Amino acid sequence: MTGRPCRRSCRVLARYTLMPIELNHTIVHARDPQASAAFLADLLGRDAPIRFGPFYGVELDNRVTLDFIQADQELTIEHYAFLVSEEEFDQIFGRIQARKLAYWADPAHKQPGTINHHDGGRGVYWNDPNGHYLEIITRPYGGG
Repeated sequence: MTGRPCRRSCRVLARYTLMPIELNHTIVHARDPQASAAFLADLLGRDAPIRFGPFYGVELDNRVTLDFIQADQELTIEHYAFLVSEEEFDQIFGRIQARKLAYWADPAHKQPGTINHHDGGRGVYWNDPNGHYLEIITRPYGGG
């Protein structure tokens, strides 16, 4: 050893020996967290939300959980995008249409009643009961 502090090589080694960083959960504020979680779970075809303390959790296939919690103050509207297969898109979009929910091809709601085909996939936006923007896509944007 030269006596110099370990810099790049230690970081590279640490990257391969440490647990990868993954999103585990996020909190979604809602007027009625149980109903909002059930709304999302139903549309995405997920299991019923699981209650954990004040939260109603909707678990996704990659083990990320959206934890809905009661919010009495004015809500900040958030955006949640879900990457799905072509088959799942058809199923979820079918449920959106069956419920007669408004949907758009864009987040600005300027293209109502249609879907987008960005990057060779399909995408659609709709709102949850709190106004949060929900989106399903079959290909990540910018992924080619």
